[in-house]
Amino acid sequence: MAAAGLLPSLANAQATAAATAFPTKPVRIITPFPVGGGPDGVARLVADKLSRAWGQPVVVENRPGGNGFIAIDAWKRGAKDGHDLLVLDNVHLAAYPALFKKLPYDPAKDFDTLLPLFRTYFFFTVPTNSKYKTVGDLIADAKAHPGQLNYGSWSVGNPVHLGSELFESATGTQMEHVIYKETTQLYTSVATGELAFALGSIATAGPLQRGGKLRFLAVAAPQRVSAFPDVPTVGESGGPKGFEVTGWNAIAVPPGLPAAVTEKIRRDIEKGLAEADVQEKFKSFGYEPFPTTRPQFDQFVKSETQRFGDVIRKANVSLD
Repeated sequence: MAAAGLLPSLANAQATAAATAFPTKPVRIITPFPVGGGPDGVARLVADKLSRAWGQPVVVENRPGGNGFIAIDAWKRGAKDGHDLLVLDNVHLAAYPALFKKLPYDPAKDFDTLLPLFRTYFFFTVPTNSKYKTVGDLIADAKAHPGQLNYGSWSVGNPVHLGSELFESATGTQMEHVIYKETTQLYTSVATGELAFALGSIATAGPLQRGGKLRFLAVAAPQRVSAFPDVPTVGESGGPKGFEVTGWNAIAVPPGLPAAVTEKIRRDIEKGLAEADVQEKFKSFGYEPFPTTRPQFDQFVKSETQRFGDVIRKANVSLD
């Protein structure tokens, strides 16, 4: 009996020792995003903070393209002991399960999604000289001219596209989706009036807004964004109350890691994200912290998956 009683204590001691020793070699953060831009910048900030905390090199490995599948495949073939971390966004976790009939990964089984890195809200962007002064004006025109108003995004299934589909669903309107090859072209087309509007973040649409080419009509957030206190929420601007469109990135580890190792990775990332220089960088990217507990974040991902799934099924959108 005494020996049996020692087993849990021994296991706990071994787990604690493993966490204390981790990492024992260089760590990779594999990301589906290209070099440059906000998501890559955040990954590099995290890598720098972890490298300083752990005394081991932490490198960012960019594997863009293929809907993120290239990066996910590289991660799945990598280390299973926590020395390979993976960056995922809300599309990979919450939208693709409904957009693809057959995914090369299972979000529920292949990942242990530890914590969100950041969140950004999307603005309704219109030309500076647009006739729309409120979201209510936009909705009224869309209802008066079904199928004639257009909006843009850079692909099928991204947050801007799905957020716009959600807006159509919430307002009972029908509009045309125009796809552009990249974000600069997209928001330039808004500025020139080729598009009635497009959802955009501070990172993607901010440069043209600051240059006076675009106007932020409203923000799809629960409250006004501190960087733009004069921009109303969608609900304040005559649109649906509580209407939100967000983008967020998260860090995932392989499932089945010792709890102490998982907690160490999570705790050290949280510490790094809370530092003042990181918070200042977030402001420049148009991002905000996304503090949450693991159970709360798990529930949030489930609710986002349901919300995206409902929109995708209603719009009859598919990528395979």
